Amino acid sequence: MTFGNTFMQAVLVSTAALVGVSGFSPNLGTPAYAASTGVAIVVNKVAITSADLARRVAFLKLRHETGDLNKKAKEELVDEQLKRQEIARVGMSVSTEDVDAAFARFAASNKLTTAQMSQILDKAGVGTEHFKSYIAVQMSWPRLVNARYSSRDKMSNQEMVTRLLENKQKPQTTEYTLKQIIFVVPAAKQKAILGKRKAEAEASRAKFPGCDQAMDFARNYLDVSVRDLGHVLQPELPSAWKPLIENAKGPTTGTLVTERGVEYIAICNQKQVSDDLAAEAVFRAEDLGKQDKSKEDPNAAKYIAELRSKAQILYP
Repeated sequence: MTFGNTFMQAVLVSTAALVGVSGFSPNLGTPAYAASTGVAIVVNKVAITSADLARRVAFLKLRHETGDLNKKAKEELVDEQLKRQEIARVGMSVSTEDVDAAFARFAASNKLTTAQMSQILDKAGVGTEHFKSYIAVQMSWPRLVNARYSSRDKMSNQEMVTRLLENKQKPQTTEYTLKQIIFVVPAAKQKAILGKRKAEAEASRAKFPGCDQAMDFARNYLDVSVRDLGHVLQPELPSAWKPLIENAKGPTTGTLVTERGVEYIAICNQKQVSDDLAAEAVFRAEDLGKQDKSKEDPNAAKYIAELRSKAQILYP
């Protein structure tokens, strides 16, 4: 079975709606100092192997790409590795659950089960994990770009006035005050204790005493940390957490498995606001929704060019 352009369109459709804040942390590659007989590229001391390159060439063939596929594969993998490292550095990767859900939706869009999809990817020489790693970056990168450049792309006073006049009234949105509760799971122990920690985190939600006592609450558990997220406007909620926050029935959201462990959000307060910051957030979200997803974001191109300019990229 081949997918061509339909394959890529489905990937973008599956991933675009699920860009999130935290969680999925795909393998950053094989450390360059590790024993390896097949290193194709080294990006900031992280090796991309010949096997990685072969999988990406196979992936390009599956997408019906033409030209020098070996060169294209190397360029894609370098950019992807730089993005992955930056996503990990800032801590803005999506969750494993979001990636798995996107993979499942992608398979369903092609009238396949996830097992059938994996079989096709394996037979094509791409592999399920390689494809999921690709999806994770596709999901996480746009959010990182938006977070970096949104504060620089603030509306001018004239633009704000024009939009307000067009709307005839100032938009209203919800402002949340949030804390993040993290039941830490070291990467080396993910398989061994993740299920136990998830059950522990779920059970703790019923005992959560409120945000004022959050730190004391965390001390009752082993390896639990609390992060104060401050005030967040509804349009600016990370998409991985947005449905959980908006649909929360009590003071906490459901849990989410991330690269840090098992997390949930405590909703300390929420209120309706209609000031200039709220209006700008609403307008920016509207503009983002109208963007042509088929065209590359110029800020994304600028960001990756900056990362490339500072990177150490070696072709052994």
